[in-house]
Amino acid sequence: MTSSKNPTNDNSYFDAVLVGAGIMSSTLALLISEVLPDIKFLIIEKLNASGSESTGAFNNAGTGHAANCELNYTPLDEKGNLKIDKALSINRSFETSMSLWASLYEAGKIDIKKFLKFIPHISFVSGQDNISFLKKRFQKMTENPEFIDMEFSTSFDEISSWAPLITKDRNPSTQIAATRIGRGTDINFEALTKEYLSLVSLNKNVEIRYKTELVDLKKIDKKQWELEISSEGRKTSIRTGYVFLGAGGKTINYLQKSKILEAKSYGGFPVSGKWLICEKKDLTEKHNSKVYGKADIGSPPMSVPHLDTRWIDNKKLLLYGPFAGFTTKFLKQSSYFDLFSSIKKNNIFSMLDVGFKNNDLINYLISQSLKNHNSRVENLKNMMPSANPSDWYLKNAGQRVQIIKKTEGGGSLKFGTEIVNSSDGSLSALLGASPGASTAVSIMVEVLEKSVLFLNNKHNLQKKINDLIYPELSVSENYSTFIKEIKKRNNSIFGFHP
Repeated sequence: MTSSKNPTNDNSYFDAVLVGAGIMSSTLALLISEVLPDIKFLIIEKLNASGSESTGAFNNAGTGHAANCELNYTPLDEKGNLKIDKALSINRSFETSMSLWASLYEAGKIDIKKFLKFIPHISFVSGQDNISFLKKRFQKMTENPEFIDMEFSTSFDEISSWAPLITKDRNPSTQIAATRIGRGTDINFEALTKEYLSLVSLNKNVEIRYKTELVDLKKIDKKQWELEISSEGRKTSIRTGYVFLGAGGKTINYLQKSKILEAKSYGGFPVSGKWLICEKKDLTEKHNSKVYGKADIGSPPMSVPHLDTRWIDNKKLLLYGPFAGFTTKFLKQSSYFDLFSSIKKNNIFSMLDVGFKNNDLINYLISQSLKNHNSRVENLKNMMPSANPSDWYLKNAGQRVQIIKKTEGGGSLKFGTEIVNSSDGSLSALLGASPGASTAVSIMVEVLEKSVLFLNNKHNLQKKINDLIYPELSVSENYSTFIKEIKKRNNSIFGFHP
């Protein structure tokens, strides 16, 4: 069945085209399929499988970012006051993701066992200044219902019971502190993406094409885009009323090709990553948490180290890192010319300005790139003193492309995600990195609401989205009450008992 919006009723026209088959595009596809089931849309993916690039299990932290333990989300301002707005926003967005998963799981549409594990999230610091910071953070955050269950401890024995590997071989007289939230998660976003697309593919109005790459796109009239795509050397053209660019780091290149006015102020700064991985069962069985440390003074936010329990391909692993590096590629499986091709007349000065302003980042990336195996393990020993180099091996993580944005002062490097929308709502693009995947549902709801797909029936579609994510719950203006109801419902469906 084709949509009534198809002006030509031919196979070359789609109401929407989603570029990329990672967690972002698959989330948007799921939302469209659920609330606009008659929409005819196409998903194209360059690789031969979904979730294989930035969404790949080894290519991201899989933390289930809820801002429980990531200390860079709660910085101090110039006056020494703790800022928790970002942490609250991320936590609420993650709970929205949890709510959608709960609804789909309760309806028998997805299997949470394939992608979600509950595991405590811990923040760990040493030294009196860091302990004072962590205590201040604990006191401030537990004033809010999102973090009411957070625990704080300076007891060596109690912290040992939470995460024995971080205290083994550590001097018991060392000043340490930790916070813990038992309702943390490990999320395999690659597996979740496959769950989404398996569900979406049941809709006869949806087509997914793998080994298909976007070559070019242009606006041909007020209501249509023409996309040139290539599949195994064969180029064809398709038309659509709406385009979503969710191709990870390559999105910046595609966005520039669109020539929309809103794209002119953006550039990208690629960062690679590597993990130290341990598979030894006697170690993996002793560590059942995700432990985040605190970035050194002067280090960029991405330098925050963490020691994570992960489940990948039904195997329990320990991952430490990520160690950063620099490459000119925007994806693991793309071209070394990605960065150079993204440099344009309208962004070159902001990109150069960012380079001049961020010597700490440049120095950090250089130092990270020069590390060998033993020096990486020495870094790990700050968190796990008993670490043995022979127990760990190195594996490449995914590519991140941090946002560079033109500002009045030249250029600014953004850590996070950002949506770029054309003024007419016919094109949307997602730029940036962490905490993207964990907040994908909230981000894609925003994308959908600002798209041309949403404009004609906004009130009814908003109700459909709320009913999908929060069935049997009334969206309340009293957020404290609402978040308690959401968590209670989600815990009940997932079988989590605090």
